[in-house]
Amino acid sequence: MTLILGRKKGMTQLFSEDGRATGCTVVAAGPCVVMQVRTQERDGYHAVQLGFEDVPDRRSHKPQREAAKKVGTAPKRFLREERLDSEAQLAVGDTITTDVFQVGDLIDVVGTTKGRGFAGTIKRHGFSRGPKTHGSMNYRQPGSIGCSAYPGKVAKGKRMSGHYGAKRQTIKNLEILRIDTARGLIFVKGAIPGPNNGFVLVSSAKTGMKKG
Repeated sequence: MTLILGRKKGMTQLFSEDGRATGCTVVAAGPCVVMQVRTQERDGYHAVQLGFEDVPDRRSHKPQREAAKKVGTAPKRFLREERLDSEAQLAVGDTITTDVFQVGDLIDVVGTTKGRGFAGTIKRHGFSRGPKTHGSMNYRQPGSIGCSAYPGKVAKGKRMSGHYGAKRQTIKNLEILRIDTARGLIFVKGAIPGPNNGFVLVSSAKTGMKKG
């Protein structure tokens, strides 16, 4: 199994034996329960559905409660599937923990970026501002957006102000620096998307190219 669900807890740093500090992100991953097993004969594809973090019955819908009752567990807050090339080796009700990974493994982390609301071009796209002096009236304005007489319209895809963040983002080929199996923590080299306590999906790297 190469997939586990969890929450981003924040960033810290780890020190190597020679004293070098490496920034890393702490992910509280698992335990995840196998909620469903998809088969080619019944569903048209092979996959395993994992559930993470219990939800009280009063905060869940009836279909969630009934599905969890069949598994013999509580309703889950976070559900995700992993597609498989062949028949799954896991059964409904099995538990996935951090021991599916090892130190040094390369992983892909999927999260939802921080939502920043409506943002201007400087914050959203990194535009340069205008001068502050000599009566400038173009301090943080985006500037001209149109064309000349032909074609006389604004081209599609023009970088402008708008909604910024709150999107699914994947960071590839991150290295696992440490695993605390007792506390269910994975220390991932570098940063991952999302706020603290945001849900993340950790899976084995698909390309497996180590970053410098």
